[in-house]
Amino acid sequence: MNRIGIAFAALAAGGMLCAMPASAARGGEAEKLRRLDIMLMVTSLRCRTGRDNFQPEFQRFEAAHLAELNGAAKDLRLGLVSQYGAKGADRALDRISTSMANQYGQGHPWLGCAELKVATRILTNMRGRDALNEAADQLLAPDARGEFAMAGR
Repeated sequence: MNRIGIAFAALAAGGMLCAMPASAARGGEAEKLRRLDIMLMVTSLRCRTGRDNFQPEFQRFEAAHLAELNGAAKDLRLGLVSQYGAKGADRALDRISTSMANQYGQGHPWLGCAELKVATRILTNMRGRDALNEAADQLLAPDARGEFAMAGR
């Protein structure tokens, strides 16, 4: 199976996982969901002029997971408030978000626009914050080795 097939099998498997309660989300998971959202946003902007434009898929993803994404952003900010205070948390969140966006400014490290388009469609159909966290583990891995763990589930 090629890397694309493995990635999509991993995402599909992630959507079928039994999840822990969303209230058990940790700060690292909140940051991971924020990173997933930013990665998809930045890469969809990079891909918008090509034949594999996936901005419509990205917009559907955000609409389908608005509660999870907003909850993650809120959790991330609350964690920063405890460290930096309210004003400092807003600045820290801006720095973190900018850093995440810059990381994907040159594209995804191992997926192209076509693969990201299909992955975003699959993500849109997943339900629950924990399923998104599992998928984020795979899609945010620095290289294609990250998806093998879920492919076996």
